[in-house]
Amino acid sequence: MIRRWSQGDADDHMGEEILVRTGELVRRHPWWRARARLTLALLGRLGVLPPARVLDAGCGWGVTLEALEGRGYRAAGLDVSPRILAALDRTDRTLIEADLTRPLPAGPEPSGFDAVLALDVIEHLDDDRAAVAVLGRLAAPGTGRVVVSVPARPDLFSEFDAIQGHRRRYLPDRLRAAFDGTGLAVESVFWWGAWMTPILRRRVGRDKAAAGESPAEVYLRHLRLPPWPGPQALGLAYAMEQPWALKGRLKTGTSLFAVARRTG
Repeated sequence: MIRRWSQGDADDHMGEEILVRTGELVRRHPWWRARARLTLALLGRLGVLPPARVLDAGCGWGVTLEALEGRGYRAAGLDVSPRILAALDRTDRTLIEADLTRPLPAGPEPSGFDAVLALDVIEHLDDDRAAVAVLGRLAAPGTGRVVVSVPARPDLFSEFDAIQGHRRRYLPDRLRAAFDGTGLAVESVFWWGAWMTPILRRRVGRDKAAAGESPAEVYLRHLRLPPWPGPQALGLAYAMEQPWALKGRLKTGTSLFAVARRTG
């Protein structure tokens, strides 16, 4: 079931054609699967346990949403793209069409989530602080957590960022600044994907779109996986790194996570 809180231009954040054409690959890609596993482990460490209410804001292809559902959370998916929501729709699933740059609807429905996730979302928006403030209002007052992940290190900004509508990549101070004045108290910021950093650094400035190559084709090219057992090796590398990331022991990475609590 799809509810509508507001409408926006999905292509202004990330092209819908990319979302639609790349779904099959993304759902089996080691990076998205690893991020979902990390998110579930993080929620457990925070004490946000099933059947807690969790909102996956910017749910995209639904990888994390399906992981939440499988673990027993009362999960809802929110996205600005009506096409991706239609692809995810089924009778036993709660989906919300909404643009985080627009006001929330009046009434109690948009609040009270035990956790609000915005995984690789705010880098698509011009005003990330305003979006974080909206996310905070969706969390339960006093107890609700907001978990935000973003691409890290401006020096890694590449064609892959540009093609999917990223406005920026972050360092820890820049991510913390996105929470200023939002009613959210940042509890921790940690790196993820340290082992991927030298790989992405080598790709910066090298990959260029070929003549006539569509944005979706460029995106698929960047996500191309090595033959077996390459995907399994990638998954293992993320699994081995996960405990270190959650303990905040990584000194760099290709992503940053922030955990905050709604203060009132």
